[in-house]
Amino acid sequence: MTPTLGKDLLGLEPLSGEQLRLILDTAEPFKEVSERAIKKVPTLRGKTIVNLFFESSTRTRISFEFAEKRLSADTVNIAGSGSSVQKGETLVDTARNLEAMRIDMVVMRHPSSGAARFLAERIRSNVVNAGDGTHEHPTQGLLDLLTIRDRLGRIEGAKVCICGDILHSRVARSNIWGLLKLGAHVAVCGPQSLLPRGIEELGVTVFRRIEDAIAWADVLNVLRLQLERMNAGFIPSLREYYRVFGVTVERLERAPRDLVILHPGPMNRGVEIDSRVADGPHSVILHQVTNGVAVRMAVLYLLAGGRPELAEAAKSGREGGE
Repeated sequence: MTPTLGKDLLGLEPLSGEQLRLILDTAEPFKEVSERAIKKVPTLRGKTIVNLFFESSTRTRISFEFAEKRLSADTVNIAGSGSSVQKGETLVDTARNLEAMRIDMVVMRHPSSGAARFLAERIRSNVVNAGDGTHEHPTQGLLDLLTIRDRLGRIEGAKVCICGDILHSRVARSNIWGLLKLGAHVAVCGPQSLLPRGIEELGVTVFRRIEDAIAWADVLNVLRLQLERMNAGFIPSLREYYRVFGVTVERLERAPRDLVILHPGPMNRGVEIDSRVADGPHSVILHQVTNGVAVRMAVLYLLAGGRPELAEAAKSGREGGE
């Protein structure tokens, strides 16, 4: 029996490996849509999707917009700073008012962990979590999985180390859940102050030195320091962090194998990553951005009731036809 995603996508922790593979496999045919002269298919024509962003975003918000428009959905973009939330309206009242206008789906980013689940339990529309606090960022995790699979040809058995500010990172959590469920070996590396207490209990290896992580890994997923979430002295200085944990060309040259370098963005060049690495032959950072549109198209398609076996036909507008 073909797995389904259910009503919402709130995180990767609740999903099975079969469900994760379903999304990745469904994204494959949608990659080609973005390479066409006319980047549009009629798959979600007539559907209305609201992008409700209470935190600043560039890549995620625009990637969702591209995904929605390439599927021919009608989109409405609402920022927290321009909504009635500033006047004291609750999140649920905002969503219910939108739902009264007969929307079909909400894509939401929110600074509070659990906000997406809170909303999903109170409205009928599908809810997609575009990042909630320090909890999860499921579509970023999915596009990272797809990028690793593209480059290595597999996820199972791959050694992936997530480096940097694990403590504040929703991306790290989604990556850990997704990678483990698909059979990867997962490690984390960063200062003790930026590692969650008891993280080893998730089934990951902990490296205290970036040199050890590089010697072990096939893939490094390099995270930025989320200074906006830090209210204490987690590191001595940015310069010191780069000296001890920065992913540099010199460190990669000493690796026993060619590594694949990911970064979810935005990058702090010269802090967690050397510009020569970010722009170099090991980097698949721009490939991640490209894959983000295909993954989000797949998620929207599946939540809207699209049949995964018809995704190839859907990208050509033939679903339900011959």
